[in-house]
Amino acid sequence: RKRATTTTSLISLTRASRIKKDTLLKRAFTLTFPSSSSCYSTRSLDRSVLKTTTSAIVFAQDNKNVIQQRRGFLTTITKPINMSSASSMSMRSSLTAVALKRRNVANVRSVNYAKARASTASSSSSPNNNNNKPVQSTTRKSLTLAAIAADKASSESMATMNAPSNLHGFELIKEEFVPEYNAKGFLFKHKKTGAELMSLSNDDENKSFGVTFRTPPANSTGIPHILEHSVLCGSRKYPIKEPFVELIKGSLNTFLNAMTYPDRTCYPVASCNLADFYNLVDVYLDAVFHPKCIENERTFEQEGWHYELNDKDEDLTYKGVVFNEMKGVYSSPDSVLARECQQALFPENTYGVDSGGSPEVIPDLTYSEFKDFHGKFYHPSNARLWFYGDDDVENRLKLLSGFLDEFDAKEVDSSIASQPFFKEPKRIVKTYASGEDEEAQKCFVQINWLLNDKPFDQETALAVGFLDNLLLGSSASPLRLALEESGLGEAIVGFGLEDELRQPSFAIGMKGVEEGDIPKV
Repeated sequence: RKRATTTTSLISLTRASRIKKDTLLKRAFTLTFPSSSSCYSTRSLDRSVLKTTTSAIVFAQDNKNVIQQRRGFLTTITKPINMSSASSMSMRSSLTAVALKRRNVANVRSVNYAKARASTASSSSSPNNNNNKPVQSTTRKSLTLAAIAADKASSESMATMNAPSNLHGFELIKEEFVPEYNAKGFLFKHKKTGAELMSLSNDDENKSFGVTFRTPPANSTGIPHILEHSVLCGSRKYPIKEPFVELIKGSLNTFLNAMTYPDRTCYPVASCNLADFYNLVDVYLDAVFHPKCIENERTFEQEGWHYELNDKDEDLTYKGVVFNEMKGVYSSPDSVLARECQQALFPENTYGVDSGGSPEVIPDLTYSEFKDFHGKFYHPSNARLWFYGDDDVENRLKLLSGFLDEFDAKEVDSSIASQPFFKEPKRIVKTYASGEDEEAQKCFVQINWLLNDKPFDQETALAVGFLDNLLLGSSASPLRLALEESGLGEAIVGFGLEDELRQPSFAIGMKGVEEGDIPKV
């Protein structure tokens, strides 16, 4: 199972709709958590801010003794999750790619063109018209006009769509037509629990669903990550060992995954087959709200950690799916760099710990803490849900109400504290395990800026996004070009602009740097 810890949020629709500034400001359709809105105002990004929010990270090699000490717990390496590293950038857009960009307006027009072609094929199928160019030209014109008319009719149909008369326990908060995607959006709120649902309807047959919980960890024992694994190991309605594996083998899904971020956990699915799609939604909702893992400690031990002894003469060892996975992550220099930079930039809030789990402290997690974490955060009052595609809106509400109606409203404190600016820049030096060749003598250097004390407003986010693309977006971008041609390192590290956490940041640096060249970088 692929996992990431810094990828798509429920405001992906807003980002995907950045066609132009005026359109964005007028049509932003945003679903937010309390006290974590993406529409807060921001103060100007002047030089004084940048000077006081800088954190520089320098990595050097471990000495041989440290390598020998760590070799024991770095022995078993499984497929790692990418912890806030540059390589996890692709996962950030995976949810949006499935939910919004699989078929754009051109695809819709292509379908309408095909329908129009089929409807007029009989009028141009004479055996004597193969070389009749005027007839062919007229046919092409007719097809084009028919396609345009069909496309216009589809847009008008979506624009005039109304919410269903039976809302199944939901209330309509907002509705809006998004012409760029020929989609009608509804924002619903479940009356009993307060759960919010963003429902998007259009002509896309690739239907998508997701449920997200804000899950800020207080330490690095990896509770969100272990819970993400565990809830997919059987539920009240589907009490088999691993429903996730069975779905991978037998489902017609086009996307099926679960992802742990520094502050939230997401469960997205997608399928072009309606029956299969609703089955996926049913399995996932039952998994997150009624998992067997909160009744079966064996699942916690399997996915989290447990003692293992293969021979009476051997020492006890720690094993577990997440434990082994994170050992692999912690053996990757790039992952270590990304984690240390994030924790150095956010020392006073939840981003200062590792939501994926540190192998050194994962064994400190108890089963009681594990169950309490699920009871606190995996509740409809702390959930944000969304649907996308060509299925019926009322069916969506009916399916969700079957799960949400079992719960009552609950006050859940899952807010993310703001990280204050530093009074002066900080310089931090850390080490990572390496080999003994010449490459092991080289360092990682990265500079990080905390850009604001709250999320950007829409206009500033768009402006800073453009600036980030200008600086790093292509091989000809000035900052990227300067670093690559400097000869000071082997490759660029740092993700540039990171605006998917509560506070935006910017990071850039190089790896493979000689120790004497660190100040030059």
